[in-house]
Amino acid sequence: METAASEALVNHGLAPHPSHDEGGKSAVLRPERNSIVPPYWQRHERTGSNLSFNNASTDNVSRHQPILLEDHTDEGSEQCKALWAKHVTVDDYVIVSGTAPGLGAYVVWNCTVETLDGGPMKIMKRYSEFDGLRQKLVKTFPHAEGAMPPLPPKSVISRFRPRFLERRRTGLSYFLNCIMLNPEFAGSPVLKEFLFS
Repeated sequence: METAASEALVNHGLAPHPSHDEGGKSAVLRPERNSIVPPYWQRHERTGSNLSFNNASTDNVSRHQPILLEDHTDEGSEQCKALWAKHVTVDDYVIVSGTAPGLGAYVVWNCTVETLDGGPMKIMKRYSEFDGLRQKLVKTFPHAEGAMPPLPPKSVISRFRPRFLERRRTGLSYFLNCIMLNPEFAGSPVLKEFLFS
């Protein structure tokens, strides 16, 4: 029975494939990093006929409700009405010098929002404003915090270095796209305040 269970795990890609070394003994090959299945997928089976991983009978396997997919691209859809942007990019940045050399300097990010109905909209924001937007969205939509990606990290030492700023630009662009292309956040007064203030 244990052999059948091991074979089923291998066939479903959930366990490493066994192989035989030159001595005829069974050795285990590790799967490639990109073929590793997250552990929470292992328990979600499509049918009750598949082998259970906790050796319980298939009669006791609880049936999960299917995930429903909805099309929100129809003109009449409420979610489609909430969306007004189709793409957001963080194009570049400007380092603004402070009053004294090395003191008070900061970075301003130049962003372009491509709208569905009109032309592009240009905005300029500091990192602290992105951080404020995320904090306000978490307070307004606490149930949807998982849909908000984290902001790129801060760094006191590298904050003006080109490599660090390029990684931050990419992270901010991803964050803005996830927020503005989500119908739940797109019509939010919090987002509109961020964009138009």
